[in-house]
Order: sequence, then structure tokens, then C-alpha cells
Amino acid sequence: MRTIIGLICLINSAILLAETMTLSTPQGELIGSTSTSNENVKVFRGIPYAAPPIGNQRWKPPGDPKKWTGELLATDFGPSCIQAPYPQNSFFYRPSRLTSEDCLYLNVWTTAEAGDNLPVMVWIHGGALTRGSGATASYDGTNLALKGVVLVTINYRLGVFGYFAHSELVTESPTQAAGNYGLLDQMKALEWVQKNISAFGGDPENVTIFGESAGSWSVNLLTASPLAEGLFHKAIGESGGRLDPRMTLDQAIQNGDNLGSAMGADSLAELRAIPAQELQESASANRFRTDGIVDGWSVPQQPYTIFSNGHQNKVPVLVGYNAEEGTTLGVLSRIPENNDVFISRAQNLYGDLAAEYLSIYPADNLRKSTLDSYRDSGFGWNSITWVRMTENVNEDAYLYYFSHRPPGPRQNELGAYHAAEIAYAFNNPEHLRNQATADDQQIADIMSDYWVNFARSGNPNGAGLPRWRPYTKSEPHYVELNVSAQPEVNISPAAWDFFDKIQERLRSN
Repeated sequence: MRTIIGLICLINSAILLAETMTLSTPQGELIGSTSTSNENVKVFRGIPYAAPPIGNQRWKPPGDPKKWTGELLATDFGPSCIQAPYPQNSFFYRPSRLTSEDCLYLNVWTTAEAGDNLPVMVWIHGGALTRGSGATASYDGTNLALKGVVLVTINYRLGVFGYFAHSELVTESPTQAAGNYGLLDQMKALEWVQKNISAFGGDPENVTIFGESAGSWSVNLLTASPLAEGLFHKAIGESGGRLDPRMTLDQAIQNGDNLGSAMGADSLAELRAIPAQELQESASANRFRTDGIVDGWSVPQQPYTIFSNGHQNKVPVLVGYNAEEGTTLGVLSRIPENNDVFISRAQNLYGDLAAEYLSIYPADNLRKSTLDSYRDSGFGWNSITWVRMTENVNEDAYLYYFSHRPPGPRQNELGAYHAAEIAYAFNNPEHLRNQATADDQQIADIMSDYWVNFARSGNPNGAGLPRWRPYTKSEPHYVELNVSAQPEVNISPAAWDFFDKIQERLRSN
């Protein structure tokens, strides 16, 4: 446990410029600081929300955090969860932060005082469930806090530490489940919010979870999980859902047992004894598959089945995706060299439905059709299906399509790439890779207002904003987010009809 004793010397120069303050929480006293970009925002970093998942607690549900004595110094982020860094040639590469298996920490930005009951927004980072951190610069909560919410970012276990199943783990578990430890961490963080957020001026009865990519997958799974009932009240998903078939527990056990065999570990005890870094490197080398798992407990059935039966947590949702999701995800390198190759791939993938596919994604525009197909098959179909199934249980669902191209030398090549919307949703255009323009600030103002309004009331609309109507089957409204917000109707209906057929075949296999 990090305490104020012996740590004052570790405060960085930015923190030294900020004013510190003390806050009393049910866990104990915290020392936080004001935001370095706005002194009206108080920031508390590196708060432990669960017991360290180390030693014999590796691959167990998160335990309760201990209370501390004295004052906990909460002026610096806790370590990120252990992970492999992005390759240096990756678009998403950032210099590595300190990582550790002891990583279950969260961060809070607030302008409020205890009892103010502001809406709470809890951010779940992306990174394919294998990378990422709640400490990423573009997730700075200062500007959202200034709009009247309490903003929380979290870490959760990743990769082999967060999504590992094994036959012995099932045997030792009282629930006969294994594997979704990262998802359980997210629930533990939400439990912490319920118990503690009022001390920061937040309302535990008005909590919105939101995330991007794997963070949005997680939001989708939390919405599906009966264990998360009552822990949140609204959900925002940016570029991600998990309604296509997920890994079963048996598949996950085989995945984990195979890794154990590859490492020469014959028992769970041996696997728990392996140093964390060695385990991480071996998982990467052996291409360990990381995914949310239908474990029969935290995710009791395939998410599609849960949603189609109306058994999800019934909350309003705001969901969408970006125009060029694939440009930073390796899709540009997979554009076929000619029309014949594109057609042949379609025939091999879709058989008797290939002609229908090619009518939607014609071979005479290889780049556009490859990118659009990739976007629609995963991000688009999951978003549309999510909002449709939310409407089925009589909750409001709002759909967006983000097409604004962030500035930069590759602006035209990358377009509205995967994760492009994050800086705008957080009203942080200054965190874009290149100089933000007035247009960037305009769409950031609009998006962050929509997001905060939705967190406040379940309705994104407000004064000065283009009207955003809920999505319904009879009136499939959405907004296109570019320099402004343009209300539209019925995006890509032929694509959803096609991928409905493909997904039905996948579910029947």
C-alpha cells in the first residue's frame, strides 16, 4: 500500500505546481491535488479499489481493498496492469508506463463536494483486453468534470492475467466458473463507486459506464451480466460490442491448458508460481487468445442470447462507431491486389451469399469496400444490434456515426480511424497528435455535451445542440458526428440485413 510516508519525494514537478487537499472516504483519508490544467478540478489518482491480485490471488475474483491508516498519497497514477507494449511501428504505440500485477487502481476527477450528487461517468479503457491503462493522457477527466460530472477511470487485469481459464480453476471455484477476471475487476470498481463516490460529490444512483473498443466490449458484457445489476444506470459504447459468438468455457479451458502445456507447467500451482513477466512473455509468444468468456456465471449465456431474450440489465444506451475503423487496425495491408482476388475472397467466405455481399461492397472500389466491410461486419453490426435489442426492452437507445477526420499528415489516408473519437468525447482535442483546429474544438464541445447530458438524464439532448432522436425500428434515427452533428435516418440497412444472415449462420454452428 502506497502511503504518504516516504513518498513525498516521488511527487513529480507537475504535481508540485498543483495545490493538494485532503478528502475523507470510507477507506480512509486521501491526499489529492488540483488538475494542472484547471485549478477548479480536484484529482485523486492511484486509489486501490481491490486487493492486489498477486500470489495465490492470481486468477481469482478481486478481493476487497484494505482500509489504510493515516493519509494515502493519491497524487500519482498507480501502475498499469502488466501487458506487452505495442510495437513501435504501431499507430497506438506510446512510451511504456510502469506495469505490475498489482494494478487494481482507479482515478477520480471532480469539482464537487461531498453530498453534491453529481452524475458519475466510469471510463473503461480499450486495448483488445490486452493493453491499456486508465492513466492514458487522452482520458484526462478535467474537461468532463468541468461540465458537471464526476469522472472515474480504472485499470483492470489484461491478457493472460485477466482472461485465463484452466481446468483446475474451475474445480477450485465455488461457482465452477473461470476466466473473466478482468470483467470481475470492472464490477469491483463499480462496487467501489457505489460505496465511495459520494465522498467525491458523485451520485451512486446515477452512474454511467462508458468505454471504447475493448472498453465498449466490456460495457456490452457488463450490460449482459446479472452480476452487474444495479451497479450502473446508463451505458455508452464507442466502437465495440460482443454480440457475435464468444468463447465458451470449454474453449477457454482448452486455451488455458494449452498455454500451461507450452510452458511445461502441469498444475495450477506451478502456473501461479511463474513470475508475472515470464508468464506475460510466454502468453504473447504462444498467441494466447484473450476474450470475454461465456463462463456460465458472470456471462451465463452467449450475449446475443441474453439480449435477444430481454434478460440484459435494462438501461438506456448510447452506441456508435467510426467511419474508417480499419485504417489503424491493419486492414490497409489486406486490401486485395485486384478485383478477382476480392471476388474470390467473398465467394470463399460467404458462399451462396457472395452476390449479396458484392452488391453492398462492390469490387470496383477495393479500398472503400474492404474498409467498409471490415467496419460493418464488426463495429457496425454490433452497434446496430445493441441499439435494436435495447429498444426491444423499452429503453431509449441512441446511435451515432463518427466521420470527423482528426488533423495530421495522414488525415486523408486514415480518416475517422479507430479511437479517433476519444479525444472529442472527453473534450480533450489538445491531446490529438497534431494541432487541433477550431473545427476540432467545435465537435469536441458538441460530443462532450451529448455524453454529459446522457450521463445526467439518459437523454443526450440539450440547449444549443442538434436534436438527437432515439433509434427505433420504425424510425432508425442516428446522428453523424463531423464538424457538427447532423441528424440522419436509416444508415446502411442492406449491410445489416446481410450480416444478420451471416451471424445467424455462425450462431447455428
